[in-house]
Amino acid sequence: MTVVREFTLPDLGEGLTGAEIVRWLVQVGDVVAVDQPVVEVETAKAMVDVPCPYGGVVTARYGDEGAEVPVGAPLITVAVPEGSDEAAGPPASGGPVAESAAGSGNVLVGYGTTAPAARRRRVQRSPAPPRETTAVRNDAEPIPVISPLVRRLAREHGVDLRRLKGSGPEGLILRADVERALRADVEPAVATTAPAPVTGPAEERIPLRGVRGAVADKLARSRREIPDATCWVDADATELLAARAAMNAAGGPKVSLLALLARICTAALARFPELNATVDMDSRDIIRLPGIHLGFAAQTDRGLVVPVVRDAQARTVEGLSEEIARLTEAARTGTLAPAQLTGGTFTLNNYGVFGVDGSTPIINHPEAAMLGVGRIAAKPWVHQGELAVRHVVQLSFTFDHRVCDGGTAGGFLRYVADCVEQPMVLLRRL
Repeated sequence: MTVVREFTLPDLGEGLTGAEIVRWLVQVGDVVAVDQPVVEVETAKAMVDVPCPYGGVVTARYGDEGAEVPVGAPLITVAVPEGSDEAAGPPASGGPVAESAAGSGNVLVGYGTTAPAARRRRVQRSPAPPRETTAVRNDAEPIPVISPLVRRLAREHGVDLRRLKGSGPEGLILRADVERALRADVEPAVATTAPAPVTGPAEERIPLRGVRGAVADKLARSRREIPDATCWVDADATELLAARAAMNAAGGPKVSLLALLARICTAALARFPELNATVDMDSRDIIRLPGIHLGFAAQTDRGLVVPVVRDAQARTVEGLSEEIARLTEAARTGTLAPAQLTGGTFTLNNYGVFGVDGSTPIINHPEAAMLGVGRIAAKPWVHQGELAVRHVVQLSFTFDHRVCDGGTAGGFLRYVADCVEQPMVLLRRL
């Protein structure tokens, strides 16, 4: 005898309410073990493998690849041998399929063990025969929609949600259902209209979702809420490059230039702690933070991400180099856990890797400042009273004007530039 258990999408934390199915890792009929990943999903934070807390035979999968699934919606059902630990527990109300139990406790890779998420409550409707897309709901009947954004999309384009048959679990209306209805309304009109003259390729619409959508929301919020200002300075990085070459020539793990810049940032923040802060406008407080959690911008195939080096102030240059390399590789392979992308207090942005000299960075909300580093290029420079070819870099510093005045920001940037030009300055703080 077996008991069929239902596994739902767990509570993802960090304010996330759903995820997009990227790839199924199991088929119906496969045998799965406890804690075996069964589906790969993309949240607004990262790509995550979801492990199933039950062991048994997969009897059903819910949702196609590319579908958006809300927290609490079913992912799979598993036939668990009766008498096993996974089979214990009351059956789900209204049928033989049971709710997700605590299982192994390994709810979601990257989020740690949490209490099981309660299944989202759905509106109960009396049984009715299958309806076509044109079937109309009763005016008084609640319409289940996956999110307010989908409801707004329908409202803006005049789509009557009562006429849609949702393709999600229990008739839940998804974004794809609304977009399908929009296409259906457009196609008849096109068929009865004379062909328009060809004027060029049609426009392309790319949904802002997943990582790209999260980045867009965060940058827009930063621009709305933070009164930022930017200052910049050119610095002679010749001695910094020489110091790095000497370190790497001494043997041991190689030290990256970004690690040296990170160490300079932590020394500068120790000198100017006003900039390792955040602003709480509800309580009208500036909150100075004790630890430096240094984020660094990393460009990946899936978009811009900002991995965070925890307690950067406690790490050596070599330790910073190793951690930055580890997080960069995880970012490129899409295996960063959401916890590794949140909680930063200051960001270092090395846009010089794109071959550009300068930029005005957008602060990574809710942080208070960001240092931008341009490319290091050979340029004519006055050195010790004589014109010489030196390796010059432009540093730009964007800061939240609520946490400090220009004098503090200028002092921070000047200290960073001094350390770049004379790395021996750092020895005073070691």
